[in-house]
Amino acid sequence: MNEPSATQAVTPPGAIQRLLRNRTAIVALIVLGGIVGLSLLGPSIFRYNPEATSAEQFRPPSMEHFCGTDLNGRDVFSRVIQGARISLLVGLCGALVSFFVGTSYGLVSGYVGGRTDNVMMRLVEVLHSIPRLIIVIVAIFTFAPRLEDWLNATEITKGLVGYTKVIILILCLGLIEWLAMARIVRGQVLALKEQQFVLAARALGQSHTRILLRHLLPNLVGVIIVYLTLTIPAVILDESFLSFLGLGLNDPQASWGSLLSDGKNVINPVKSFWWLLVFPAAAMSLTLLALNFLGDAIRDALDPRARR
Repeated sequence: MNEPSATQAVTPPGAIQRLLRNRTAIVALIVLGGIVGLSLLGPSIFRYNPEATSAEQFRPPSMEHFCGTDLNGRDVFSRVIQGARISLLVGLCGALVSFFVGTSYGLVSGYVGGRTDNVMMRLVEVLHSIPRLIIVIVAIFTFAPRLEDWLNATEITKGLVGYTKVIILILCLGLIEWLAMARIVRGQVLALKEQQFVLAARALGQSHTRILLRHLLPNLVGVIIVYLTLTIPAVILDESFLSFLGLGLNDPQASWGSLLSDGKNVINPVKSFWWLLVFPAAAMSLTLLALNFLGDAIRDALDPRARR
């Protein structure tokens, strides 16, 4: 007997065409592509080393320094691109951690149901009630020294010592953002598991793992992709806020949050070095807006009602 055709197409027919017809999505993709391209090609196109100091302090934007220079004479354009690499890395990796943990947790909770589902959801509510900043701050001060010692123990990992806080931020922010993902996935699974294709799969004696991975998960891909595009800017915002407070990267490394913190320190009523605040803020705002618009466009493209 043939197995029931349980899954819908991962990408509904016409979804890509509808996405490409959305002008807002095209603009968002172009903006994101440009920022990602600059961040990846940064080391090969930098006119100046983003970490090298010079005597050219607080130079305003010019043809020589497109975005001016900072207190230590470093080129702001190079540092904004360097900050993009760190912020996008934290946002993407943190969102992927949230995706794997939240999807797995929500799948199991919704599929098993009953008392197990109640216990798992109560745990989510307890974790949701704990302020996320407290978790991250405690984790940074508790695990950063231990992680540095562990990375210093071998020659292979010694080069990652400078990225200790980045690693901790990725793990912490990813393990915070998964809570909402788990709730969304669990709600979808509760509705899907009573559908005929799941009941048919059970009647055929398929294992629970196969039903979860073969029949339920593909039907959740659209929802997960949409929420993933909205999780990345949330993680970037959290990382930027922590770096703005001085809990992120250490100088001379830079993220958009640390650059905004540096710009805030030199804004005063007497003389304002506005370029130190405007350019990092513009880069971060463009990226967050593009990600949010892209997420909305993907949601509309995957909406079954849009197929009419």
